Amino acid sequence: MAISENTKKVIEFLKANNGKKVTSAEVAEAIGIEKRSVDGVFTGLQKKGLGIRVDGTTDGAKEISLLSIT
Repeated sequence: MAISENTKKVIEFLKANNGKKVTSAEVAEAIGIEKRSVDGVFTGLQKKGLGIRVDGTTDGAKEISLLSIT
């Protein structure tokens, strides 16, 4: 099964950040694709056991998910 270009970009970005937990919006901005594409790619990675989402907040108000590869 071939890996899509977007999946490669997401994985490489997360690897380059040495496991730092980042938002899907941060990943999208950094690699130049839409946030919803990052979310879709990451959901696929999660289903394969290659990534996790951790609940987080920004400024104590807005709830977000932080992405990290395993």
